[in-house]
Amino acid sequence: MQVIRVLLVWVCLVSSATTLHAEQLSTVEQTKQIWQLLDYLAVDYAKSVKEGTVASQSEYAEMQEFAHAARQQLAVLPTTPQQVALLSDADALRQSIAQKASADQVGDQAHRLAAALLVAYPVPVSPSKTPDLRQGAALYQSNCAACHGTSGHADGPLAASLNPPPIALADHARARERSVFALQQIVTRGVEGTSMASFAKLTEDERWAVAYFASTLSYSDADRQAGAKLWAERPELHAALPTLAKLSESSESALTKAVDADAARGLTAYLRSAPATLAQSNADTLPIAMSKLKASVVALEAGDMAAAARLGLSAYLDGFEPVEPALAAKNNALFSEIEKTMGDYRHAVSTNNLPQARATATRLQGLLSDAQGALDSSNDPLSTFIGALTILLREGVEALLVVVAMLAFLKKAGRQDVLPYVHAGWIVALAGGALTWAVATYLVDLSGASREMTEGFSAIFAAVVLLAVGIWMHQKSLAGRWQAYVKDKLSSALNKRSAAMLFLLSFVTVYREVFETVLFYVALWTEHNGIYLLAGLGAGIVILAVIAVLLLRSSARLPISQFFAYSSALVAVLAVVLAGKGVAALQKVGFLDMTPVAAPRVEVLGIYPTAQTLAAQVLILAIIAISIRYNLRSQARRS
Repeated sequence: MQVIRVLLVWVCLVSSATTLHAEQLSTVEQTKQIWQLLDYLAVDYAKSVKEGTVASQSEYAEMQEFAHAARQQLAVLPTTPQQVALLSDADALRQSIAQKASADQVGDQAHRLAAALLVAYPVPVSPSKTPDLRQGAALYQSNCAACHGTSGHADGPLAASLNPPPIALADHARARERSVFALQQIVTRGVEGTSMASFAKLTEDERWAVAYFASTLSYSDADRQAGAKLWAERPELHAALPTLAKLSESSESALTKAVDADAARGLTAYLRSAPATLAQSNADTLPIAMSKLKASVVALEAGDMAAAARLGLSAYLDGFEPVEPALAAKNNALFSEIEKTMGDYRHAVSTNNLPQARATATRLQGLLSDAQGALDSSNDPLSTFIGALTILLREGVEALLVVVAMLAFLKKAGRQDVLPYVHAGWIVALAGGALTWAVATYLVDLSGASREMTEGFSAIFAAVVLLAVGIWMHQKSLAGRWQAYVKDKLSSALNKRSAAMLFLLSFVTVYREVFETVLFYVALWTEHNGIYLLAGLGAGIVILAVIAVLLLRSSARLPISQFFAYSSALVAVLAVVLAGKGVAALQKVGFLDMTPVAAPRVEVLGIYPTAQTLAAQVLILAIIAISIRYNLRSQARRS
């Protein structure tokens, strides 16, 4: 253990010896190294000083080196508004060690500095998805058991030949001081000069799985059973470990500051063995939103508007946007309020309105806390069913109206030969949705800026195409024109290029809604609510099918001139709606500016209280009005 710590300090001191070398490391890696140093210091300082007297000179020298290394590496991190305060706290920590302060004081200082470090330089401290402990156990047995032993007692067949000997992971006195994040960093980097090699060859998820499994070896089944009972019977304890991120960065020892020692041991044992209990990490990114928001306000107070704007946007994209689907399904009103307030905050930053930014940030912190509570709550069968049903209806009706309008129009015009293009469009879109589900579930996280950009540009594309179609259909609805049009059988109007455009419009319109729906369902899905979610999906499909049949039958009974008139009005409305939604999506990722105005928010109509979204919709309406006037005047001249 002594050798491991000396080598850790030596590595960190060498890496901080020159600015050039530090710059070669990414900010994320530097931050993780500093955090690990502070974590070791907080845990091990108690062995070096007791009651104001040095108990172990070598241990005490290591603590001084730990603090010095952390201070040196902090100094070469990229400049931020918080860096000065971090350096001041690091100096205070070194002074406390020099004065041989109590272990509690030094430990608290080190932990506070580590927490502030992650606020100033946010890095992932938890897995991107719930760790698979069965996978972790298999990886442990194949990669670690030869040294650490099959049950973590450092009695593997190679242990006796190693110097220094491997750590006994089953030693609870030591294990209670370590977080899973600290273990994951050791698995990732290894320790030079020892048999602990880096396992960077494993994927990030695999390293987290091994770390989580290793963190359970010092606990017994009795500990886990006691923790499960506490978790079920005392819901007030949930606040101590609300998310997977909190579980990953907390040690049992640190947890005793929030709950009693027996509860800390039981909860740590249980939740590390069953991390899926913590809501599949749904709320884990919300602390990122909160910390980025705080950092944004600090940057604005320091006069750095660019950094404040960047951090404010990051609070949305990195912290809030990933949980949007789950929150919208569980509490749509809260989701809408946070989304609106996020926009208000970014506008306050862009106008350098510090008082408004502070007030809005304070309100957002409260809303984000409410969101975390909503996401941590469990799903009952009825709410899951209703959520799945309403999501599909909300997202599906819009696409259904567009596709049905195209199908009805082609049937009225006698162009059944072009129908396969429209059908192919929505069928391919559904297949693309299935592929999106597979990718979002097993490969990458598709939520974030990519999702909003996809929705935004596809909505604007569909709005432009629908606008053109609506103007053209209104032209054909005027007396005399539709007869000639039908007589011509669209021979010139619907050539191969037009048919391809119908396919593209059908695909884009449906895929946009399928894309959104898939992400909502992925966020809602758990192993316990799958049957209810699928039931809601099935019910929604039946309702949409009934709506489609009713629309097609009613349109078939309309005279063709009325059909063209009604259809042109429908697609014009949809163009206005999609224009508003498209601009709003692009605003969320900072692609377009956002200027709040006093206006209602009616998402079903694509109405959002910003000058840019309303301007886009007014522009569409103006084009529609001008085209109607032109068509009417043109018809009058022909009469």
